[in-house]
Amino acid sequence: MQERDRPLLAVLDYGIGNLRSAQKALERVGAEAHLTADPGLIAEADGLVLPGVGAFGRCMEALRTAGLEDIAVTGATDAAEGGRPFLGVCIGMQMLFEGSDEAPGVAGLGALRGWVRRLPDGQKHPQMQWNTLDWCRRPSIASDLADPVWVYFVHSYAVDGPDHLITATCDYGGPVTAMVDRGRCWATQFHPEKSSAAGLALLGGFVAECAGRPVAPVG
Repeated sequence: MQERDRPLLAVLDYGIGNLRSAQKALERVGAEAHLTADPGLIAEADGLVLPGVGAFGRCMEALRTAGLEDIAVTGATDAAEGGRPFLGVCIGMQMLFEGSDEAPGVAGLGALRGWVRRLPDGQKHPQMQWNTLDWCRRPSIASDLADPVWVYFVHSYAVDGPDHLITATCDYGGPVTAMVDRGRCWATQFHPEKSSAAGLALLGGFVAECAGRPVAPVG
């Protein structure tokens, strides 16, 4: 990676949803963020971001059509092993796992172990609201977030994965996975770019990691 005034982030562009909102939020907290499917630019980037909104199956299909599946798998796997930072957001988080009840015949990226399940019965679907985070352990990129942490969710499915991956949950008819990490791969079910000061603080922590300025873990 080249030394830069601002870290270069590649926001993977596979044409689904308002991916530009994630790009703009990252720019606001100090990154040079590009919405791109260019392999050369992606290879040069200091960090990768996989956002997503909508349906799991449609997003996986679009990612594959855009030629970004292998890049996303390699990027997330490398980050999980301590390499270049990677951030998944909402459906971008769900796609990192093996598959989803929303599209049983569609394989996920499989970079992380676990499955995506429908939210508990008896609750309104989707969860479309602000909710607070309950920390299982606080990751380094979240060290600047004040408590309580209110963030914005829009989803009907959530990750069912091993405890060691889960860093935060929210209460929605029981604990629901809100954030996971492994190594330098982080992912959020909520939308940081829509979560006001808390979301920007989280994105700022990620940008600091990409710039080689890791923040010490808290808790």
